[in-house]
Amino acid sequence: MADYREMWKSLGMDLETHDVLCDVLPVAFTDVYLSQENRPENMGYYDFVVSEIHGVRPAELIEAQKNGKKVFGTFCIFVPDEIIFGADAIATGLCGGSQFWVPGGEKVLPTNTCPLIKASVGARLDRTCPFFRIADMYIGETTCDGKKKAWEILGEDVPMHVMDLPQMKRRKDYKAWAEEIMTLKATVEEFTGNKVDSESLKSSIKLINDKRRALARLSEFRKNKNIPISGKDCLLISQIAFYDDPTRFAQMTNALCDELDQRVKDNVSVFPAGTKRILIAGTPLAIPNWKLHNIVETSGGAVVCEEMCTGTRYFENLVDELKETLEEQVDALAERYMGINCACFTPNNARIDDIIRLCKEYDVDGVIDVNLKFCNLYDTEGFIVERALKDAGIPVLGIETDYTDSDVQQLRTRIGAFIEMLGE
Repeated sequence: MADYREMWKSLGMDLETHDVLCDVLPVAFTDVYLSQENRPENMGYYDFVVSEIHGVRPAELIEAQKNGKKVFGTFCIFVPDEIIFGADAIATGLCGGSQFWVPGGEKVLPTNTCPLIKASVGARLDRTCPFFRIADMYIGETTCDGKKKAWEILGEDVPMHVMDLPQMKRRKDYKAWAEEIMTLKATVEEFTGNKVDSESLKSSIKLINDKRRALARLSEFRKNKNIPISGKDCLLISQIAFYDDPTRFAQMTNALCDELDQRVKDNVSVFPAGTKRILIAGTPLAIPNWKLHNIVETSGGAVVCEEMCTGTRYFENLVDELKETLEEQVDALAERYMGINCACFTPNNARIDDIIRLCKEYDVDGVIDVNLKFCNLYDTEGFIVERALKDAGIPVLGIETDYTDSDVQQLRTRIGAFIEMLGE
């Protein structure tokens, strides 16, 4: 990584503690990613992004701020980035995928809070994530009780806007979400001083849809018998999508897909013939949480799909680009975002349908249903998911984990046995 210490210092970061993270991340990345053989050449872009993850993009955001743009930090795929970009502002994901940040979160949160929430709060309070330091405002949402209370803590430090997500999917709930999007629009307009009109929103809808199209195109390659890219690499790309400039991200991902097109024609596979195809479902895997994919793909399996927020839920279904009036566009946003089948909804049968559909589309041999420790939503819904998969004759392994490495050997034993069982 280049020298960004002056930039970090100007952001008020704890440089000494941050140096520890900077020392650890390259080693972990090398072990998980750079040790792979026969990777697509265009993965070099994403390797570079990770190597400079607290440098290049933060520097771009700071430069944009100098030119009058506001930066909004978001935590969840329910926040409609289209509104933010429609106001000539920038949306960026925030840190939250490492055990490194968890102790900082535990200073103010109960230990039995999920690691994603604890890591996010710790990254801000311990001043070790530049994205948290740069964002002018955070946009939260009410997907779980832990987040609701975390927003109150973070809102003492930085302006916070919370979107009230309905917990059911009746027509009145869609209408309520459209009203929440309009409230967000008013908040963003006031904060930026820029108007979101039908023309700017139409443009930003296409901008974000283009990112979704690129990710969907990438995902299609994983349906091939000869899989031209690893699940680990696809997870990394999805994680980077939350941070990167959307136009550049779509361009680079489409360039990678062009290379994968040729790999498919040449029958190139990064996995041996007969490797068992695994779908991972459940809680999101924020960067740099690569543990589960690495275990699967070094235990005889290939991750071909993720039914999670860092997977299909992020890019499936586009916002209707043909709407012309602002009201129609907001309704189209509400329709698309309410179509995300998060475990916060009740009933949530559509998520079961999604998982079974994806198993068929990706020719899956088995499913690993993962739950981040203390995530009550996905833990409880896991019972329903696993029962439905068993009823459908689809092998499933339910696991609970966190961000530590203390359970790696146990997981490797269980996952290895599960994959071996699929071959019987």
